[in-house]
Amino acid sequence: MRFTTYQVSRRGGREKNEDRMGYCYTREAGLFALADGMGGHPEGEVAAQLALQTLAALFQREAKPALADPAAFLQDSILVAQQQLLRYAANKGMSDTPRTTIVACVLQGRKAYWAHCGDSRLYLVRAGKLIARTRDHSYIELQAALGRLPQSAEGFNRNVLFTCLGSPGKPMVDIHGPMLLEKGDRLLLCSDGLWGTVTDDIITEQLATRPISDAVPELVEQALRNGGPRCDNVTVLALEWDGVGEPDAGEDSATVSTQQLEDRGFASTIQALDGLDSGEVVDRKFEMDEAEIDRSVREIKEAIRLGNERARAVEQAAKKKS
Repeated sequence: MRFTTYQVSRRGGREKNEDRMGYCYTREAGLFALADGMGGHPEGEVAAQLALQTLAALFQREAKPALADPAAFLQDSILVAQQQLLRYAANKGMSDTPRTTIVACVLQGRKAYWAHCGDSRLYLVRAGKLIARTRDHSYIELQAALGRLPQSAEGFNRNVLFTCLGSPGKPMVDIHGPMLLEKGDRLLLCSDGLWGTVTDDIITEQLATRPISDAVPELVEQALRNGGPRCDNVTVLALEWDGVGEPDAGEDSATVSTQQLEDRGFASTIQALDGLDSGEVVDRKFEMDEAEIDRSVREIKEAIRLGNERARAVEQAAKKKS
């Protein structure tokens, strides 16, 4: 695969930056993810960081070099991240669990799959048009989807979410794909610090008319200006899909070609815990506790098995009654 990326994160007017982003790839697959630690709960930055590290650790383990089922991987890895957050809070004796939103995208071959929980978004722009956008897990978007949003939406708080990672209940995870990619497609992952003050039309226009290396910093600066002195953290990870196979002659030197890796090779980039305002990124190895991850995977598979058994039992009982 070949793709070009650009990423930046700014603290805005907040005391600290609780957003995190990063990507990793093998010879045949790539994972791009962004998380927005939630204010009002402790250690939002830890929640975001732990979520990304969990996804990356599972990606490194399962992409050998391709994922067997990218959609299932996104679903399962996000649920494992949920388990990791709950376990982190329990181990520290915390009365409240750190929480975060998350949006993640897997590229494999010519196909894209994505998933999200909360209100961090993914945009897909093709040939100057917005062809896909995630729908926030917020009450205001739910009301809009149901056609119940009043003309004046002032009574709704867009920041109120009905699901996220770290909450006591099972998180809602929306999965999309596969979407067949075309050369020149642009994908943008962002926190609500961007879309909260910059409209979808402007985001689409910038992605459609400018290189991502110009569009992304301009969008971030617009968000900071529009947000004013109390602007939220603004974080964006964008990529342009350049196709598969050998690099074209004269292709931009910034283009990443996964063919440079061996069959079992793995490359990753993720933000450090500091230095976020400069957009600095560092190479980082994901040294997660394998025993804890395996335990979480077993718990999720067992829960799915029991859920399937209960569903079959209910179905059989209904057939007997009929």
